[in-house]
Amino acid sequence: MTFLSLGLIDPLLRTLDELAYSTPTPVQAKAIPAVLAGRDLMAAAQTGTGKTAGFALPLLQSLTLAGQVAPQSVRVLVLVPTRELAEQVYDSFRRYGSKLPLRSYVAYGGVPIEPQLSKLRKGLDVLVATPGRLLDLYGQNAVKFDQVQTLVLDEADRMLDLGFARELDVVFAALPAQRQTLLFSATFSAPIRALAGKLLRDPLSIEVSPRNSTVKSVKQWAIPCDKKRKPELFCHLLKSRRWGQVLVFVKTRKGVEHLLAHLLEQGVRADAIHGDKSQPQRLRALARFKAAEVQVLVATDVAARGLDIDALPQVVNFDLPTVAEDYIHRIGRTGRAGASGEAVSLLCADEVDLLAAVEALTRQTLRRVEEPDFEAEHRVPATAAGGAVVKKAVKVQTPKAAERASKRRFYR
Repeated sequence: MTFLSLGLIDPLLRTLDELAYSTPTPVQAKAIPAVLAGRDLMAAAQTGTGKTAGFALPLLQSLTLAGQVAPQSVRVLVLVPTRELAEQVYDSFRRYGSKLPLRSYVAYGGVPIEPQLSKLRKGLDVLVATPGRLLDLYGQNAVKFDQVQTLVLDEADRMLDLGFARELDVVFAALPAQRQTLLFSATFSAPIRALAGKLLRDPLSIEVSPRNSTVKSVKQWAIPCDKKRKPELFCHLLKSRRWGQVLVFVKTRKGVEHLLAHLLEQGVRADAIHGDKSQPQRLRALARFKAAEVQVLVATDVAARGLDIDALPQVVNFDLPTVAEDYIHRIGRTGRAGASGEAVSLLCADEVDLLAAVEALTRQTLRRVEEPDFEAEHRVPATAAGGAVVKKAVKVQTPKAAERASKRRFYR
């Protein structure tokens, strides 16, 4: 199958050729004809499989072939949960539409609103936005929704996780009832499926891989250890395994800063992304990482979706996520577009319930590999297929731990 056989117009085909896109991915092959036909769509596919092109390409074609946008209006509205994902999706629309006479822009919080107001005055064919900033613009009468032909929800499950449900309800109520609605994500939870039932009309459902599955090209395992030794273990792994660039996920903003400080003390080139950072700081940290100016990027789950980094070899879960679906999105930052990658989780005893939730969701049991000299004193309980915890935590005094305890008693 080729992009030509999917019915795309010549300017798009020439752009895809320049970008070296030779063959549609499975999700693109199924989604592009459906979007061109005006169908509502609910598409689930693993991260890194080309979902953005699956909706951006046909929407750009439809916009090119049908009319012009009015001032302060929008024809295609794409809602995303994070600033980073907003930038990535906007960049995709710009690249794919580089040979088309269309206007697109991105709007999110944390940056001045004036440039966004200015762009909206002439009208936009495509607006990529986070829900909060979109409502700010709507509240200032800067954007009208009466011309919206298509609404895209990208990673809608994450928007609900982040508490955007009220904002989404306001946006949905303001949009025209007659429109095309597209939902794209790597995971579809029960609340999202309920939302889809309310928003979509006779939708086509696409699942090109088992629901909530992880990418097979990503090698996954866990290293049991004690929580207090995680920073030491990470630095040990970084050096002993000669890791190149590493994206590290930490549960809290405070935890991100603590690990970042430890890495810098050890002479590791590192930077960080989390919700307390300004958007310019977050973009600068990401740019430094992409340019290989830093080896390690430490982040909260704001980076679990929307970071598209070429050939990223390594993802580390310094902490397991509190929402199991985020595990899939985290490790999806590596192994993209058919490449291989590794995802390592540093696992302590009090995370066993989080581990069980991840294993239940992904229908797998993570292989555990002990790291010499870092064996956990508080053993991580065993889990079984389906995510059940089958054994209570036990404190085991390893030889190294016994030696440390003996030294403490001696020096008292």
